Amino acid sequence: MAVVEQNRELISAPRQAQSAGLALVSLSLATLLSSLGTSIASVGLPSLMQAFDASFQAVQWVVLAYLLAITTLIVGAGRLADMFGRRPLLLCGIALFTLASVVCGLAPTLWLLIAARAVQGLGAALMMALTLAFVTETVSKERTGSAMGLLGAMSAIGTTLGPSLGGLLIAGLGWRAIFLVNVPLGLLTFALAWRALPARGGTMAAGRGTFDVPGTALLALTLGAYALALTLGRGNLGVLNLGLLVAAGIGVIVFAIAQAKAKAPLVQLDRFRDPRLSAGLAMSLIVATVMMATLVVAPFYLSRGLGLDAAMVGMALSTGPLVSTLSALLAGRLTDRFGAHRMMVAGLLCLATGTFLLSLALTKLGIASYVAPITVTCFGYALFQTANNAAVMGGVSANERGVVSGLLNLSRNLGLITGASLMGAIFAIASSNAQQGIGQQLLSSAAATQGMQITFRVATALALAALVLAVLSARADRRAEPNRR
Repeated sequence: MAVVEQNRELISAPRQAQSAGLALVSLSLATLLSSLGTSIASVGLPSLMQAFDASFQAVQWVVLAYLLAITTLIVGAGRLADMFGRRPLLLCGIALFTLASVVCGLAPTLWLLIAARAVQGLGAALMMALTLAFVTETVSKERTGSAMGLLGAMSAIGTTLGPSLGGLLIAGLGWRAIFLVNVPLGLLTFALAWRALPARGGTMAAGRGTFDVPGTALLALTLGAYALALTLGRGNLGVLNLGLLVAAGIGVIVFAIAQAKAKAPLVQLDRFRDPRLSAGLAMSLIVATVMMATLVVAPFYLSRGLGLDAAMVGMALSTGPLVSTLSALLAGRLTDRFGAHRMMVAGLLCLATGTFLLSLALTKLGIASYVAPITVTCFGYALFQTANNAAVMGGVSANERGVVSGLLNLSRNLGLITGASLMGAIFAIASSNAQQGIGQQLLSSAAATQGMQITFRVATALALAALVLAVLSARADRRAEPNRR
């Protein structure tokens, strides 16, 4: 009997490895889909304005509806998955995203397109919340870093590929193609996930068998108010924006009180006493804010500060996503080999070094003054992101992986929204100060260079703050280790 059992194990091992590989492919494709959904639509806004004879303020909701749906629903999506199982919820997310893509591509009116984009965002929220949660169930602990690195690489590929692929599709087939292209990819992802994803996990925990509808609604309204405050008005803080910020602040306080009193809260507030989780979420938000500066400021520095033409600007801007994509795979292996905390610190050191070099804005070096520092910056970002994801998800119990994965993705999204507004405002103020008393011909170069310098000094300070958090978190985690045994 022992021999028969051993033979069964030997036969089943390759099958399990193959199934894990297919599961990881499906998770990677789900990550690519949600990332493409964010990046590919922006390039189509001019075409949508023409097709529907609409203003920019109207068509921008094609992008905002998707982002708001993800931001407001991602934590609730993760909690639902913890209660009812991650596999059915992830399959539901892929199906929703794919069906909504069909409606987007066939939409006869702008408002139907916007509504379909919101549904597409709900599907993306489910995919984003659950891909990280599923990693720990599909690969061994020793390979978690590599798997996280692969997901990071796919996210970077989606971000990089979106604008160029969208431009080609619009030029050849029209704006509807940028949504319909998701359909075959979504069907493939669904088929692979259906076949390969493990059915276990996400069972209902004792005492937490009900879904916190009031808490979820309150969190969604709070996050929606914050996101709208920083996106409406193209970054200008008017009365509406300030009112929304105040409402968001009040919402945070009310949400915390409600969660403390709830019998089955959406988020267990005592989880934030874990330094690994609280520091991981804070660092994720800070680093995303820093990285947004490269997207907001770099085009102005390259085109006006260095005087590059559009083609050269595009080539220079592609450096960062390319480095992030390639580095994410290496970052996974390094995390598996040397540990998540060490790689987080190393990544943040690289990030701070890169942003400091960007703050020098050495225009005499030409395009190298951007390409060399952004390479260091994006390598550090990929290293940090992979290690932080592995550290946070590795310390979470099975029945909380969905909600914690949702919080991790939420922190990143909030960082991107905050960075777009904060770094954009800093650049605008710094640039306007440089304009005073300078001739118009020198204005754009001087203003863009000074704006670059000051913005990335702030970014460097934020990166150093994240580095301090990483060091303190590692020390606290080491002190808490004996109590976990």
